[in-house]
Amino acid sequence: MTAQRDRHSGNQSEAEALYEVNPDRMSKESQLMPKLAHRPATWFAASALMLLVLSAGSASRAPAGTEALPAGAIAPSERQRMVARRVGSILEEAHYLRAAIDDEFSAQVFGRYLDSLDGQRSYFLARDIDEFDGYRLRFDDMIRTGELEPAYVIFARFQQRNRERLRYALATLAKEPDFTIAESFEFDRKGAAWPASEAEMNELWRKRVKNDALSLLLTGKNWKDAADILSKRYERALKRIDQISPDEVFENLLNSYARTFDPHSSYFSPRNSEEYRIQMSLNYEGIGASLQLIDDYVTIMNVLEGGPAAAAGTLGVNDRIVGVGQGRSGPFTDVIGWRLDDVVQLIRGNAGTTVRLQILPAGAAPGSNEKQLEFVRNKVTLEAQAAQKEVRTIRRGDRTLKIGVITVPSFYQDIDAQSSGDENYRSTTRDVRRLLGELEAERIDGLVLDLRGNGGGFLPEATALTGLFIDRGPVVQLRDYTGRTEVLDDPEPGATYGGPLGVLVDRFSASASEIFAGAIQDYHRGIVIGQRTFGKGTVQNSLRLDRWSQRPVNGQLHVTIGKFYRVTGESTQLRGVEPDVPLPSRISLEDFGESALEAALPWDRIAGVPYHALRPTSAPVATLASEEGARAAHDPDYRWLIADIQAGEALRRQRTVSLRLADRREERARLDSERLERENARRTAMGGKPLKRIEDLDAATLPDVVMEQTTEVMADMVAGPSAVDRNRPATVKRSS
Repeated sequence: MTAQRDRHSGNQSEAEALYEVNPDRMSKESQLMPKLAHRPATWFAASALMLLVLSAGSASRAPAGTEALPAGAIAPSERQRMVARRVGSILEEAHYLRAAIDDEFSAQVFGRYLDSLDGQRSYFLARDIDEFDGYRLRFDDMIRTGELEPAYVIFARFQQRNRERLRYALATLAKEPDFTIAESFEFDRKGAAWPASEAEMNELWRKRVKNDALSLLLTGKNWKDAADILSKRYERALKRIDQISPDEVFENLLNSYARTFDPHSSYFSPRNSEEYRIQMSLNYEGIGASLQLIDDYVTIMNVLEGGPAAAAGTLGVNDRIVGVGQGRSGPFTDVIGWRLDDVVQLIRGNAGTTVRLQILPAGAAPGSNEKQLEFVRNKVTLEAQAAQKEVRTIRRGDRTLKIGVITVPSFYQDIDAQSSGDENYRSTTRDVRRLLGELEAERIDGLVLDLRGNGGGFLPEATALTGLFIDRGPVVQLRDYTGRTEVLDDPEPGATYGGPLGVLVDRFSASASEIFAGAIQDYHRGIVIGQRTFGKGTVQNSLRLDRWSQRPVNGQLHVTIGKFYRVTGESTQLRGVEPDVPLPSRISLEDFGESALEAALPWDRIAGVPYHALRPTSAPVATLASEEGARAAHDPDYRWLIADIQAGEALRRQRTVSLRLADRREERARLDSERLERENARRTAMGGKPLKRIEDLDAATLPDVVMEQTTEVMADMVAGPSAVDRNRPATVKRSS
């Protein structure tokens, strides 16, 4: 698993990842897109970077702060004071914003630091926050002088409050709650006021413990078993708060600074810098997912292409792991409240072995139906990440159309093989070129490039892949913090494929995917289908904070150094790429994407560059979108997807749950019944046999409605929209 930063302690344990590790996913706010590896040499000369790093660390050491820390509290080391000054200097000098760390910035860091510790407002009291307010304008001075004590005083208080809350939670387990009382629990308190008194905090935690117990009762456990599980859970959490290391506290603090600049700048502690190095060797085994600890739940932040979880297709973003079982029949271990590293160790294992996960689905309230998933651990290999093809056939009148589909999970390149002179090294462009040849040999009538979930990768592959579909010209502009702009062109003249083209994207298509989709759209070379993309139009560089050491003694800093711009001059930042033909998606635009992140850089535009756009030869985009809407109204699969999305949105908007056991059971039964009813309506309309039990639905294979609609749009492009049969869904056949 790829473990991500513990929002309480700043802990990271990177144990599994793609060849491109994603520092952007190290905070709760950041979401799901790998950083781009390409850094133009003209942006930062190596000597200039070394001079910056050395000068930042050569300032005279400030005296230790005089802030009073409680006895035995974690305190900053001399090394950390030096690193803080170095990081502050680099952020001010090298970040794209060139923003000053001043009093205004200090107040923002102060607020972000408090949120990193107690984002759910469940530990600090209002009087604690009032007391801390005297530090609000000291965070700018702290990182300049290295006198970090105020932040450590705040953390010491957090540890104290955490212990108090967990001891109170343990005490409440002495008596079984009354589950017949009509009351509710607010499980999402982000942005709420801090409790004004200890009595108010106790009431909040009484309900929290009651909800934890009720969630276990809904799984069939009795009170005695539930109390025993919760007692162990709270004892573990109590132990965990005293195991937090000085590096974890320091990492969390520095990330409060870095992510006030933008959500993709981040600091890695020495330990996590070493984990980063290990990841880059591709020497990891597991199920292929990135994790993050959010409010006591280990949460799925991404499913890595090429891994067992992606192959199974059963694990989703924002699903929460509540239990881990070893082998096909081993008992489940409750992992709510565990340290992230410890959960990772349970999930990791040798290739070929089995692990089972107990999952609380994304958006589901605590106590909702859990699902059990089984995976066989394996290596996440480049081969498994590679582009793949299939052919779908669609009837249009008396014609049978072949639509080729190439799925591109990431923009990859086997850099080691290429550097060693291997003429057959793997890359996205090379693989897609080969697949295009195979598809053209099958005489396809149109092509879909599926970039859903593709978070980016190696930038030169984005420009090279674009070159397979255009003759020549610029692909993307890169602008650094000095205002200098570099234009990256199609590296080879001539196009490999010139037929009808569609690019399928979703909210998780980011970075290099947006560059490719934007270029295809700007050149009128094809149409973009699906959902608005993520909107990550920034580039990060990775800086080691050590002078000569071979190991990351002082950690490393990922800093945003530039932005992408389309050939038109418009940024992909924040707004992403808008599809020509929109399709529904389960991914919420409000909850995911650059626009959902705090401190995201703004959208802007620069001067465009000359390029030769093609004259559209297929059906007009507006007509394709109109025909798609008309067809969708008669498609049972489409209607099912829309209804399912609407049900999911209703759950995501929920912020409270009832603490009355009968109400929760009734709600669970209602949700299961509605879900089964939606599926049976779809099956009946398609001439299928209805399911009798919700368990049958959990085991059923559900259609990829978005892909089916995309191939329909491509058929419209090829045959013309007037050929659409609106009265029945087309027959789709697939071959791999």
